[in-house]
Amino acid sequence: MFSRKSIAGIVIAIGTCFPAFGQDAVTRLAADAPFEQVIADLEDAIVNRGYVVDYRGNIGEMLKRTAGDLGNRPALYRNAEFFQFCSAVVSRKAMEADTANIAFCPYVLFAYETEAKPGEVMVGFRRLPPGGGRDEVNALLEGIVREAAGEF
Repeated sequence: MFSRKSIAGIVIAIGTCFPAFGQDAVTRLAADAPFEQVIADLEDAIVNRGYVVDYRGNIGEMLKRTAGDLGNRPALYRNAEFFQFCSAVVSRKAMEADTANIAFCPYVLFAYETEAKPGEVMVGFRRLPPGGGRDEVNALLEGIVREAAGEF
């Protein structure tokens, strides 16, 4: 197999390909609507652009369901869901620019409302590192999130 030295070299090489992420790696916008409306608007913003939602996940329910297994920790979210999808056109362009961009597909958009701030709904996505064919993906995701947040 691989030696520890070769694995360390691979990890270092991969780590230098993408810039370090900070707080700005996640784009979040406050939405001015109830959670149910925001999540419907988020799905519509994806579908109305001609994309197919591959999966819809309910993170909030999973955390509630497993709270007992983790020592009955308090609920973090009133609601928390995500959608994943991919774009043949935009993804292809990004992967033609750099085949390693396969790591970013599918794209994930989320919306949540915390227990600590009920009524405050956030919608967002994890921003891809700039350049290398990823800027168009970020623009697409930001447009969808802005629409779902009611900024259009």
